[in-house]
Amino acid sequence: MGRVTVAVAMSVAVVACAVAGVVVGRRVRSRRKWSRVVGLLRELEESCETPVGRLRQVVDAMAVEMHAGLASEGGSKLKMLLTFVDHLPTGSEVGTYYALDLGGTNFRVIRVQLGGRRSSILSKDVELQPIPQHLMTSTREDLFDFIASTLKQFIEKEENVSEFSSLRKRELGFTFSFPVKQMSIHSGILIKWTKGFAIDGMVGREVVEHLQAALSRNGLDVQVAVLVNDTVGTLALGHYHDADTVAAVIIGTGTNASYLERADAIIKCQGLLTTSGGMVVNMEWGNFWSSHLPRTTYDINLDAESPNPNDQGFEKMISGLYLGEIVRRVILRMSQESDIFGPISPSLLVPFILHTPFVSKMHEDDSPNLQEVARILKLKLEIPEGPLKVRKLVVRICDVVTRRAARLAAAGIVGILKKIGRDGTGGITSLRGRSDMKMRRTVVAIEGGLYTSYAMFREYLHEALNEILGEDIAQHVILKATEDGSGLGAAILAASQSSYTVDSVQ
Repeated sequence: MGRVTVAVAMSVAVVACAVAGVVVGRRVRSRRKWSRVVGLLRELEESCETPVGRLRQVVDAMAVEMHAGLASEGGSKLKMLLTFVDHLPTGSEVGTYYALDLGGTNFRVIRVQLGGRRSSILSKDVELQPIPQHLMTSTREDLFDFIASTLKQFIEKEENVSEFSSLRKRELGFTFSFPVKQMSIHSGILIKWTKGFAIDGMVGREVVEHLQAALSRNGLDVQVAVLVNDTVGTLALGHYHDADTVAAVIIGTGTNASYLERADAIIKCQGLLTTSGGMVVNMEWGNFWSSHLPRTTYDINLDAESPNPNDQGFEKMISGLYLGEIVRRVILRMSQESDIFGPISPSLLVPFILHTPFVSKMHEDDSPNLQEVARILKLKLEIPEGPLKVRKLVVRICDVVTRRAARLAAAGIVGILKKIGRDGTGGITSLRGRSDMKMRRTVVAIEGGLYTSYAMFREYLHEALNEILGEDIAQHVILKATEDGSGLGAAILAASQSSYTVDSVQ
């Protein structure tokens, strides 16, 4: 009996040792897997670092590239396109004006009534109309006739608009958010279709001419006063509300900027004469690139696999279209290196499945157990709920990617201010350091959901702006959020550029 007891005891001990060995082995393997993930996180953090010294290098590079783009066509990754807008709204505009906003699968008609006192918008009416799918690949006549007929129906519903007559036509601003070579303030040649449009016979043709013809075919006595893109509209709206507005930035799904430049600084267009001495320049800053930008392997692979490799490098690091995709790629790499997220799901392999608004919700989740993070990981990436430390890891990934984007956007803004001598250093030709010139109040209009709806992005951008400029200078720089620059701004710009005034650009 004693021998049996001893044998049983020994067997139990052996089993216990084996179980303990398995448990210890699992813990060791788990620690190793976690340490690999932590290593990848540290690598991401180091690759995305944006100390103020590096940001100032990006500022200088932006200003230099702007100068090069103004000096010659093709002289820079920045296109620095002339808009032929030589003066911006002053707030004294009076009357009723219209805008047509064609920028994707939806089309908008806008009417505003201006009261002649700064910020005095007496009324605003907006009608949203989806573009029928077949028109996106139909003929140019079909597309523009649809736009014109929609405007006609909009006008026919008007009440108590008696200011128009044979001596006073209706005027509108046309926001056409496709690549265009601007020929004048109210004309431009389509370079290519994007966003799913593929209408034969339109590329290389003048855009406003076809819209104006469609308006005539539909019996509308309406004059297209301006052809603009959304950043120029945002700048116009910002300047209408605040005369100190010198630039506009859009940071949403995509990103771009425009600003008011001295005419004599636009070297590639010698002999350009404007009564104001200035002109709005559309930078197309999404294509900015510099070796000082902190690029990761995730950025390199994303760019290589994109439809436009080696293009829009700045946009791919800071805009809403790409932030969620960078976060997804980081999570995928960690899943490939360890099993902390469970088995790799089919959803995690789908490019662009994680949209930036979901990144924002995870980043700003303040619940004790990060339940919103768990919900989004399950909903979008089919990642089962795991330990709290895994959810905290995801929040940290979102933070690193978003912080880099916001701080680089801030450096881009300061680059514009440096080019026009509004950064406190005396401009592009000065050595870094504060000049003794008095810093003027400077307003930058900002539009786009990434800035207006993502609080952490906005906070990081403001923080970086203060770091780069220093508090003494930063207090004179105001970032003002605007809404609907692409529509409302275009209508107000039409008012300021009315054909009943003398054309001032030669």
